Amino acid sequence: MENTVMYNLVLLAARPPEWTHERFITWWRGDHAELTRRLPGLRSWRHTEIDAALEPRSEGWDGMSVLGFDSPEDLSKALASAEWADAVAQVGDMKGRRIAVMGHEAEMFTA
Repeated sequence: MENTVMYNLVLLAARPPEWTHERFITWWRGDHAELTRRLPGLRSWRHTEIDAALEPRSEGWDGMSVLGFDSPEDLSKALASAEWADAVAQVGDMKGRRIAVMGHEAEMFTA
């Protein structure tokens, strides 16, 4: 049986062309994390450093973040906050790529 746990913002990102993978992950988990942790209503945050793609069409990504909130309304408040504006400003015109999607999490299995 499904158990809805969080409302998540999922970000899949690729580094700027002039950066190494290592530099991007260090920045994401360091300087950028300092701003991200301050988002109002943030309940959880998982980050995956991508080191391999299953197939060619999935190549080209460096990392994925899953930011968990209690509700869509809490995520909306975070996205309207000064803290989010600070994080976006820090990214600036970095020229990396990203996919940003949001939705309800359902825990499907846990061991």
